[in-house]
Amino acid sequence: MPLSARQQALCDSNTTDFSDLKAVTINCSLKKQAGQSHTRLLLSVAEEIMAKNGVSVTPIHALDHQIAYGVHPDMTDHGWDRDDWPTLWETVGPADILILGTPIWLGEESSVCRVIIERLYAMSGHLNAKGQSSYYGKVGGAVVTGNEDGIKHCSMTILYALQHLGYVIPPQADCGWIGEAGPGPSYGDEIDGRPVGFDNDFTQRNTTIMTWNLMHMARLLRDVGGLPNHGNDRTAWKAGCRFDYENPEHRA
Repeated sequence: MPLSARQQALCDSNTTDFSDLKAVTINCSLKKQAGQSHTRLLLSVAEEIMAKNGVSVTPIHALDHQIAYGVHPDMTDHGWDRDDWPTLWETVGPADILILGTPIWLGEESSVCRVIIERLYAMSGHLNAKGQSSYYGKVGGAVVTGNEDGIKHCSMTILYALQHLGYVIPPQADCGWIGEAGPGPSYGDEIDGRPVGFDNDFTQRNTTIMTWNLMHMARLLRDVGGLPNHGNDRTAWKAGCRFDYENPEHRA
């Protein structure tokens, strides 16, 4: 999606190298086809900002895949005939930045979004080389669209889940657009020949700030090697393990 002049100017004046960062956006729309999704349109603003700054961006439309329900890494080990999540994890797992996008239904994020959060939770047993959750050192954000109230509520739920898993949530890591309450146009629908929401200053400002904060925080974390593991090394809590942080051999 083309950026506004202000958004483009920020990209043009950037002096920070983000080219070694990877980002994944997951669109949790209930629309089977990605091209019909209003949430996709707003996600594309964040994607374009990141791409113009050298970040490698991989968009995923969740309903393009058969993602099984459950909280295990591979649900084919638990009775499902097919589960695309282990393959998707090969892309999601290494990403420095993860943005979940969802529409609002009955004041909540979509059912697809909950499935994705559950499958992210399924991988929470994976540890990095420091003995921390593999999500440590990565950042997360949320994009929400709809024509009913609930942006902050959905963001609260999504961002809580991501930080609980180990993602770092930078300041103002969410954005969204809602039209007039009740039935009406959704983000990107045309009214009098103009796409709704594209020129909404509040939405575009928050989307821009969210994206830059995600990139800045991912850059900071990558540069310092993630979070120190003093006090948060899970391997130190294994049954029968006596862990002495004063012992240099027990420190990363």
